[in-house]
Amino acid sequence: MNSTEKEINYSITNSYSTLNTLSQNTKNVWFVCHGMGFLSRYFIQYFKGLHPEENYIIAPQAQSKYYQTPKFKHVGASWLTKENTLIETENVMNYFDAVFEKETIPKDKHLIVLGYSQGVSVAMRYLAKRKLQCNQLVLHSGGIPKELTPEHFEFLNAKVSLIYGTQDEFLNEERITYETERAQSLFGNNLTILPFEGKHVVNVELINSLV
Repeated sequence: MNSTEKEINYSITNSYSTLNTLSQNTKNVWFVCHGMGFLSRYFIQYFKGLHPEENYIIAPQAQSKYYQTPKFKHVGASWLTKENTLIETENVMNYFDAVFEKETIPKDKHLIVLGYSQGVSVAMRYLAKRKLQCNQLVLHSGGIPKELTPEHFEFLNAKVSLIYGTQDEFLNEERITYETERAQSLFGNNLTILPFEGKHVVNVELINSLV
């Protein structure tokens, strides 16, 4: 008996979270991509320390959800795996398109795109594929996709921050060197490297210092 894997195309509904209100007083709009195991409504809480009138935060939600413990109590989510990565990436890109279309961010706002952990890869791929111009790009404790080259970011005129913990359990010294060199090759003089003493955690203090 032969099994065949086929593809179909269909519409789905997904959520995303926002924090504060987009208004005339808003200076910065943040598009923040969570890491594996997060839900957007919890991840967005890391941005509560930002001035609420000046900062509006949009946290998209990874579509693939799963139970994190055998007791089926806590739910997490993942953006991508090694399974059907190209197709799943395009699904994520289309979802991001829909979020930006829904939010209609005014041109006079500073757009800050942040990826944390697994969220770094989807954030960077979206910028590269859609040529999305932003004012700041924040790469926090994640890996840069191997297929991206300096040519993908020639359009980008943004301040780029590379943040990582020096005791990150997922980043040994060799990996830190590799990711740093990759970031330098992509962004050159626009890159600022911001290491901190700590593990694989969201550094709220550094995030708050970016604006």
